[in-house]
Amino acid sequence: MNRFCHSCTAPLDMPDFKGPAENYCKYCTDDQGRLKPREVVRQGVAEWFKGWQPNLDDTTALARADHFMRAMPAWADQ
Repeated sequence: MNRFCHSCTAPLDMPDFKGPAENYCKYCTDDQGRLKPREVVRQGVAEWFKGWQPNLDDTTALARADHFMRAMPAWADQ
């Protein structure tokens, strides 16, 4: 069964994404496996969007990151 990061949906079954936490990828956690602050993850998600949507401006990318993150278990109540 595939497992995904509860913060950003990165595939946890792939070694490139696996970090020290059970339910979060290495990009969403620090070295101890603690979830990074929301704003740090938000910026990372926005940059990920811009990576495959090169004409996306910063404001729109951040707004889309907010929308995306509200659907993630780690951020649903924030």
